Order: sequence, then C-alpha cells, then structure tokens
Amino acid sequence: MTNVNDFIGKYRNIITIALSMIGIGFMAYYDYCDTTCSYLKGDIFGIDLKWIGIAYMSAIIFFAALNQSHFVRAMLAGGLGVEVYLYAFQAQNDVYCFFCLAFSIMLILSFIINYEVPSAWREKRGRMWLYFLGEVDFSMLSIYKLPLLLFSLLGYLFILLTFSGSVTPAYGEKNANNVPSLGNGKYEIIVFADYFCPPCKVIDAKAEPLLKELLATGKVKLTFADVPFHKESIFYAKYYLYSANANPEAEKIFHVRRLLFEAAQVKNIEKEKVLLDYLTEQKIELKPFNEKLLFPALTTMIKKHDVRATPSCVVKYSAKDIRKFIGGQDIWNGLMALKDHLSKENQ
Repeated sequence: MTNVNDFIGKYRNIITIALSMIGIGFMAYYDYCDTTCSYLKGDIFGIDLKWIGIAYMSAIIFFAALNQSHFVRAMLAGGLGVEVYLYAFQAQNDVYCFFCLAFSIMLILSFIINYEVPSAWREKRGRMWLYFLGEVDFSMLSIYKLPLLLFSLLGYLFILLTFSGSVTPAYGEKNANNVPSLGNGKYEIIVFADYFCPPCKVIDAKAEPLLKELLATGKVKLTFADVPFHKESIFYAKYYLYSANANPEAEKIFHVRRLLFEAAQVKNIEKEKVLLDYLTEQKIELKPFNEKLLFPALTTMIKKHDVRATPSCVVKYSAKDIRKFIGGQDIWNGLMALKDHLSKENQ
C-alpha cells in the first residue's frame, strides 16, 4: 500500500493530466459517435455542456502541469458538486448518457488521486463532516484550511442556477394535423431521424431499397418523422413537408431525403436561405403551407414512442404488437423481420 501511495504521490500530476485528456476524448467522441445520436443534452448560458466539459478538463490540465495542487483539488471538488446534480437529472428523467457517465468517472478518479487527508481532522475530530472531502490552502490570499465541501456546494449551486437541459426534443406550436405518409397498409413503419445525425444518413441510404420493397407489397404504411435535435433541423423538416405536400410520390420523397441529408452533412448548410437555394438548384418542387400545424403531431409521435435517440424506428404489427428499434443495425434487423413476416403471410 505504501508503494502505491508513493507512486501516486510521485506521478499524481501526470495521472491527473492523463485522466483529464481521456475525459476530453469522451466529450470529443460524443460529437462523432456512429451508433446513435442521443437527445439527452444541456447547456450553460447557451454553451453546450460538452464544450464546458472540455474547457473544464483543459483548466485541470493547466493547473496540474504547473503543479498547482490546491487549485486542482478545488476545481475537482467543484466538479463533484456539478456531477451530483447531473446524475440526479439523468436519474429523474430515466435516460443516461454513456459519454457523460464516463467523463464523470474520470473526474472522480482524478479527485481520488489528488485526495489528501485534511490536517483539520487531526486538530478537531468534531469537524470531520466538514472536511471529509479535504481542504486547500491559498497562501497568496492568506486563506488556509478551506474545506473542499464548500467548492462542491458552490459547484452544485452554479449548475442548479445555470443549467438548461432537455431529454425529448419537441416542436412547439398548437393545433395538429396528420403527418404525410406513404402507403396505407395495416403494418406501419415510423422512421425517426435527424438530418444532422450521421448514423441516420447511413441507415437511411441502406434501408431505402428495403423500404421501397416493403411499400410495394401494399401492406405497409411508412412515415418519416423528423426529430428536431439540432436547431437547424426545424427548417429542414419544414422543407421536407413542403416537398411532400408538392409531390407525395414515394420516389420523390426518398430523393428529397437524400438531398436533405447531403445538405446537412456534406454541404454543411446551416442557414435556411442557403438550404432553399440548394433545393431550388436541385429543381425540388415545394408547396408551402402552415407547416406549424403539423409540428404538434410530430411531437406527439416522438413522445408517444419515447424517442430519445436517432435513428429510431417503430414497426406496428398490430395495436398490441408495437416494436421499437434503435441504431442502424437494430433497425435493419427489425425491417428484415417484417419482410420475413410478410413473406410467410403470403405463403
């Protein structure tokens, strides 16, 4: 045990820097994951929590590199208070972000590595509750034996007052109408996607021939439900609805979806006018209407099927047999299962 403590004491700053870099890596990878895009998100003063996390770990690295252990411990203690709130937020909404949890583990490990038994315990055991997280000294400010619990409380209060989080994205308007669909069979497929979601683009392209094959059976009703994860997604959804209103043929709708995915992820179009110009250039026919009348219907679909990540797909075999699939491979397997079911039904 002594050898372990000696090792940690000798390489504490290096270990802290390594853990912080891993934490930054988790946040960076969160933007480029290739499985699903989660709708658990939050911000502080309008800044995405991912960037706050990267800046926070960068500051830890800075102070650790300068061997400023007191600043490192104070920041880590503050981070613990923040994580308590974020854990509670995820538990309350019953949705968890793997990357956020992995980030918090790096923070907790860093705190443990930097923990030192407070001298205040040796002086007065009755104050153990106040100093159980440790203490710091800021000699330049003539401040000594400051309990780290104070920084944890400040971190908790800061995130409590500044954090804005959401779990299920939604459009916000009153009134409702029917979302455009293809086919009118007894089996229903609802595809939930966001044009800025990379996994959605992949499965959309892969599944297109299969979806057309299913529609050709005359037994399937297909609905594309756009999910407003990114703020730009709302006007992308608007132009999808305009195009479907102008030409509801399956081939045209699939073509427009391909163009919208390309506009979002290849052309990186984030301005509505630029998107409109691009669609006009591609000779896409648009028939405007009050698209906000449909937004509540989309919101209802998203909430009804508890969609918290894209791509997601719901396949309704009957009123009681409703199956949900999340992620490209899972969706593909679900659609293939429906194809097999229809084939057996025809035998």
